[in-house]
Amino acid sequence: MTWQHETMMTPPVEELLERAGSKFRLVTLGSQRARQINSYFGQLGDTSGSLVPPQVTSVARKPLSIAFEEIAADKIEAVDIDPEVAAAEAQAAADAAAAEAEGA
Repeated sequence: MTWQHETMMTPPVEELLERAGSKFRLVTLGSQRARQINSYFGQLGDTSGSLVPPQVTSVARKPLSIAFEEIAADKIEAVDIDPEVAAAEAQAAADAAAAEAEGA
């Protein structure tokens, strides 16, 4: 007989793990999005508008809770990146920074 325990977490972690696929991906997605949400709320007085506002209506005040609600609502999903492409982009960015430093 299996027991279904009530958790204090909404949405339930089991549901989040189904959407994310792994614990590591869930933690990574949640933390990155929570950082973006926190930055969004921090820049509300500015007019730059460069950050995406929360994608769900939430009564939660904590950015991580909002991020988890977005993951549960399928508003946030992981994108797999080819390691070779990521390495080439990082090298190009490093080369551009070095060229800019030499020119300054």
